[in-house]
Amino acid sequence: MTEIRVLKVGGSVLTDKTRLESARIEEIGRIAAEIAGCGPGLILVHGAGSFGHFHAERYRLAERFDPEGVLETHRSVVRLNDLVVEGLRRAGSSPVPVHPLSSVLLKDGRIEAMEVGPILEMVKRGLIPVLHGDVSMDLIRGAAIVSGDQLVSHLARAVKPGIVALGTAVDGVISDGKVLPMVRRADISRIASELGPSAGVDVTGGMGGKMRELLDLAEGGVSSVIFNASRPGLIERALRGERVGTLVEGRR
Repeated sequence: MTEIRVLKVGGSVLTDKTRLESARIEEIGRIAAEIAGCGPGLILVHGAGSFGHFHAERYRLAERFDPEGVLETHRSVVRLNDLVVEGLRRAGSSPVPVHPLSSVLLKDGRIEAMEVGPILEMVKRGLIPVLHGDVSMDLIRGAAIVSGDQLVSHLARAVKPGIVALGTAVDGVISDGKVLPMVRRADISRIASELGPSAGVDVTGGMGGKMRELLDLAEGGVSSVIFNASRPGLIERALRGERVGTLVEGRR
């Protein structure tokens, strides 16, 4: 089987996070074209951006179980997922949607169980599974938000991919105005104040939440890279294993 690569493209790249359900259609098309040129063996995860966060905040899903909120938040993120899947299909790929609402079980906001077997079979057959930030059922809270970053972390632990790349709207982890070539756990206390929230409405923790997931992943032996997916060509380079952006490493 071809070596698996996991790519996450943030909602801040695919949408205008300050405006409700505002997709960047041209960016989706460009990214789809780059992915189509990268060959088989890819699992794609994308953020929800302005297609999920507004609804999750409106129904206060972080605080309470709300059946209507579960439905409306999921419907919203599926609308963006449909756009991404269609963009990939038009670019010549073979994408299939994978909705966490029906494949992920949470416990107090963390993934307790996830069906990975079907995803691996999709990759084996030349398909691109396309997952996304979503609302999922939670054993404690009733329902909670599962971020694209947590999905990446869980998938990477389960399938041990050769490459884990997270495309954001910034050039990497930035400290004192410069992109850090590498980040480890020991660096966090020094740069924590600069790991600000995402622009617009975001219920998943912004860059700080991203770093927590990736540092835990790195300490489990899987490194990742954070790069700017808004820059044409960088997705292809990241998926080839080139050093772009910031490498997140474990203890050494």
